[in-house]
Amino acid sequence: MKAISLIRRRVVLAPDAFVEVAVWRVPQPVPPSAHDFKYRLAYIVANKCVLRYDNERNKGDHRHVGTVEAPYAFSGPDQLMADFNADIVRWNHENGRS
Repeated sequence: MKAISLIRRRVVLAPDAFVEVAVWRVPQPVPPSAHDFKYRLAYIVANKCVLRYDNERNKGDHRHVGTVEAPYAFSGPDQLMADFNADIVRWNHENGRS
C-alpha cells in the first residue's frame, strides 16, 4: 500500500499570512512515531514559518514555535488540527494579530 493523501490545502488567513496543511495515511509508522499518519502543518506570516507541526523520520512527532522545537503528543488527526488551530490563535494574540 502506498501513502494516501488525506488532505493537502493552503488557506489564506490574511494578506500576509497563510496555513499549509498536508496529512497522509502511511502503510507503516514513520519512526519513531507509532501511528500510521505523516503530517506537515505550517503557519506562515510575512514569508516566515512561525508555527509548524510535523513528524520527521528519526525525530517523531514535534512542533516548532518560532525557533523553539518541542515534542508533540499525537493522538489523532482531529486533535492535531485542533491543537494547531489553537496555537495559531495563541500566536496571533501574543503577536498583536488578533
